[in-house]
Amino acid sequence: MSESNLEPADAESSGMSAQNPNAGEMKYTRISYIRAGGLGALTSIPVMALGSLAEGIAGLTFTPFDLFDGLARVLPGDILTFGIDSLVSVITALNVGPTSEVAKIAERSMALVMFVAIGAAFGIVLQWLGRDDPRQLSGHGVRTGALLAGSFWLVSVAVGFSQTSVWWVGLWFALLYVSWGWSLGWLIQRAGPALAEDPNSSLSRRDFVTLLGGSVATISIGSWVGASLFGKGSPPAPVQVEILDTSALVDSPTAEALAARINVAPGTRLEITPNADFYRIDISTRRPRLAAETWRLELTGVVDRPLSLTLEEIRAMPSLSYHHTLSCISNRVGGDLISTTRWTGVLVRDVLETAGMRTTAEELFIEAADGFYESVSMSDLMGDRTIFAYEMNGAPLPVDHGFPLRIIIPNRYGMKQPKWIVNMELLDREGRGYWVERGWSEEAYVRMTSVIDTVATDAADEEMQTVPVGGIAHAGANGISRVEVQVDEGQWVEAELRAPALGPLTWLQWRYDWPRESGRHLFKVRAFDRSGKPQVIESNPVRPDGATGLHEVSATA
Repeated sequence: MSESNLEPADAESSGMSAQNPNAGEMKYTRISYIRAGGLGALTSIPVMALGSLAEGIAGLTFTPFDLFDGLARVLPGDILTFGIDSLVSVITALNVGPTSEVAKIAERSMALVMFVAIGAAFGIVLQWLGRDDPRQLSGHGVRTGALLAGSFWLVSVAVGFSQTSVWWVGLWFALLYVSWGWSLGWLIQRAGPALAEDPNSSLSRRDFVTLLGGSVATISIGSWVGASLFGKGSPPAPVQVEILDTSALVDSPTAEALAARINVAPGTRLEITPNADFYRIDISTRRPRLAAETWRLELTGVVDRPLSLTLEEIRAMPSLSYHHTLSCISNRVGGDLISTTRWTGVLVRDVLETAGMRTTAEELFIEAADGFYESVSMSDLMGDRTIFAYEMNGAPLPVDHGFPLRIIIPNRYGMKQPKWIVNMELLDREGRGYWVERGWSEEAYVRMTSVIDTVATDAADEEMQTVPVGGIAHAGANGISRVEVQVDEGQWVEAELRAPALGPLTWLQWRYDWPRESGRHLFKVRAFDRSGKPQVIESNPVRPDGATGLHEVSATA
């Protein structure tokens, strides 16, 4: 600010003004803390846009997501679970789309809002620091920006999502946040005289607003367009997966047996979930990107021969493929956090035997590139269907679902099955688990569930006066023997099963042709496993062992 801008002027907003000890009795016009916070919030938008551009083009990490993910790592389990439950409740109540997809969008949106709030706080702090001498605001901005850069860099290193050197990240942060601090200080310094229409101001109110709005819009739009054009591409569009020759799959029925099954009710979910539609739940706002050429599977611990395997070396080992249904322990009754696919990989026990596993081994501690970790018990490690998977539905494992390698463990919820595996240690003791430490089940065995996907009134058989009702039932490794449907608290009626299932570890589709009656009706479903045991009908929340209860749907015929 020029000396002329330190001439006496009416203070903006509340009329407050302060004496400048460095300039005798001269006064200066200053803005309110609210306006300073507004400037900080507004200027955070182009900062985020530039960060997004740097991430998309150079692989530098994106601060808002780092901060959100770092916060999620340190929050107590009860608070984290409350937040997850609240978010799922809102998504379910609003019915705005697939839970995992909408939740990820919501998490990212909250991360952006949190960064805008940091920007507002930045502006308020600078206004306070420069309360006595506005000529020092840009200097305060530089110093505070440097402090932010260092703090954000430490969080970034801890979260570990950068695709480039942490030192390049530090250099970028220093440039970005020091520049932000200097610019914000400059804006706050000139905002007072400009907004108060001080005749001695170098900028008029209109010039100031035009400069601010134009700069924010130009930098933000330009950066996000650049990130879209030159950054990572969009995921492929969903495609329906065909059931290929089942002779190459273990535990699979013959093609003739599958072809002879009943038709599903219109609106029933696909038997095999396309990769693009497979649910995704993980602990971070974005996915790690690991280069296949440099990635290694490291195995240490109580082994005679520590391993460092490339993806090609793993793919060269004897493999097996099978269909398997995976579900999230956070899946509510009737929820969509459950999917079925064809996994291909190598037996975990083969890898452990290659390393010379010792008899003292008890658990395998697995670390993922996104900071997740879990310990797998010996009974699962030696299972004849526990694999390190590198393919999904016949294609390389998608980035969203763990590329280049993840573990698949039958009859356990997804919380026990890390994706993006980078390090493993065979332990002679009990290991840690990310969600176990936050109050979730240590065992995480799949609980039986059944779901009504559709009451297809539009597909009613007018001649037979029936309406097809359909859905899925799943009981992990225990299989499904029977599904029953109840309408309006009437008798339970057995549904037809689309048997055989694709394998003993998959869900089973079912169908019930309901004798149509006009009006509004309530439909319920329940299932029984292969031993005849019914699913738990009492309602229990997802934490700690997975939800139980009967799914019900209302429909008008």
